[in-house]
Amino acid sequence: MSSIEGIYETLDDRFRTGRCANGDSRLKLLYDDCRWAEGPLYLPAWGQLVFSDIPNDRILRWDERTGAVGVLRSPAGHVNGNTLDREGRLVSCEQGGRRVVRTEHDGTLTVLADRYRGKRFNSPNDAVVRSDGSVWFSDPDFGITSDYEGHRAQSEIGARNVYRADPATGEVRLAADGFEGPNGLVFSPGEERLYVSDTRAGHIRVFDVRDDGTLAGDRVFTEVPQGYGRFDNIRFDDEGRLWAAAMDGGVHCYDPDGTLIGRILVPEPVSNIAFGGARNNIMFITATTGLYSLMLSVTGARRIHRTP
Repeated sequence: MSSIEGIYETLDDRFRTGRCANGDSRLKLLYDDCRWAEGPLYLPAWGQLVFSDIPNDRILRWDERTGAVGVLRSPAGHVNGNTLDREGRLVSCEQGGRRVVRTEHDGTLTVLADRYRGKRFNSPNDAVVRSDGSVWFSDPDFGITSDYEGHRAQSEIGARNVYRADPATGEVRLAADGFEGPNGLVFSPGEERLYVSDTRAGHIRVFDVRDDGTLAGDRVFTEVPQGYGRFDNIRFDDEGRLWAAAMDGGVHCYDPDGTLIGRILVPEPVSNIAFGGARNNIMFITATTGLYSLMLSVTGARRIHRTP
């Protein structure tokens, strides 16, 4: 079955019964002057959302109270993905700088990772912080294939992988390999599993996370149907559904069993999504030139932090 009501396309009745299509009837455009918008991250303490404009080499911030958009940092190393660590510090993936950095509370930058076994990364793309403080990030070659989103260069590593960095020791460890274009990644709310989208392969892989932080049980969670876009970043809601930015396929919603149950239709190719707002029920969407928001009847998952 398939039915479209406004911006929502229902592909499985679970999309309707799960209240996934009961939100705002239209998208709200918050900003539209980017070249390629990416990396939205809601900051509850600031009441702001930061996001990246990669080709223009800047990190922007949108103020929830005033609606104003300003520049947080420029130049910014062609930053793509952004996340927060356990102390509320901004962690960013620099495609141009080919490194992962942390913005300290005083505004200074700390380099968390820039090499693996002495070789520079390709172009770190997206990151997530585990409850033990470790920083996990994808490293495709999107930022070194041209000068549009970084700097044209040859890969030193010769592969496109996912890594784990320990901020305390500086150790960088290979977490998973065998990707064509690793992109978005997210832990399940309880951190039992790690999900990684592979843009070029057209699927999302899932791994079991052992207690020691290593991965096992690699398998494909879902494949994007032909004609339904390409996966970018991914996020969970609080009922275990996985939401995926699917570029020209809009925003996909997947049941925990991997079934595509519905889509949010967006007028531009979608790069990234994030939940935020006071109740964590606003989906922020970066799509080509614009930043959009949509209040939903579902709520983004809140991570279950374990005591390390």
